[in-house]
Amino acid sequence: MAARTMQSMKSVAGRRTQPAQASVARALARARRVARCLVWLAFALAALPVVCNAAPTPRDPLVPDTSLPIPTLHFDGAGQLVISPSATSSRHDFDYLVGNWHLKNRKLKSRLTGSTEWIDFTSRVEMHQILDGLGNIDKYTEQSTGKPYEGVALRLFDPATRLWSIYWADGNSGKLDPPVVGSFENHVGHFFARDTYKGKNIIVVFRWDVRDPTLPIWSQAFSTDEGKTWEWNAINISQRAK
Repeated sequence: MAARTMQSMKSVAGRRTQPAQASVARALARARRVARCLVWLAFALAALPVVCNAAPTPRDPLVPDTSLPIPTLHFDGAGQLVISPSATSSRHDFDYLVGNWHLKNRKLKSRLTGSTEWIDFTSRVEMHQILDGLGNIDKYTEQSTGKPYEGVALRLFDPATRLWSIYWADGNSGKLDPPVVGSFENHVGHFFARDTYKGKNIIVVFRWDVRDPTLPIWSQAFSTDEGKTWEWNAINISQRAK
């Protein structure tokens, strides 16, 4: 009888010990998981200053900067563009461009067709002032097609309206395109005109971004819906020739 009682007591003690051991094991497992998390957290905190201090990836200057908004267009009763000068518009706005420049260019292979294929090439520009600073002329040359191509940009400042008109002609047409008209504000110029491209009525904008006048950026966009949407199709960045 005593032996059976002792066996019974040992059995009860064993059953009480098993839950206690399981509880200790679970606590140890939790402690190990917490320790691992703390180690990973320490690594992450150590790396954080490196991530925060890393230099941002520089923006490709030959990709049109869509963070710069194109000004809202205004029209008169006949649907013609109404363009007003900025408060700072000046005859000296293109003084930075005097001299000789090497250009890196990029243009869409096909315009107004949904193309996303761009063509890269180089060119040269020689710019000098005329009319005592009220105008200037660019001579543009390149050979991206394997044969010489030459264009001329004529820019004229009207003291009465305080607007710039930019005319373009090249060896393909031998005539001046309709001028794009506008002015600079905060070192960015926008110049607009109605025109046609392969039979489509468009509005064209030239943008001159001279926030860094040592590396001026010119770009061009077309709109077929009165300025609601735009397709950027050409861009170049200029570097002064040495």
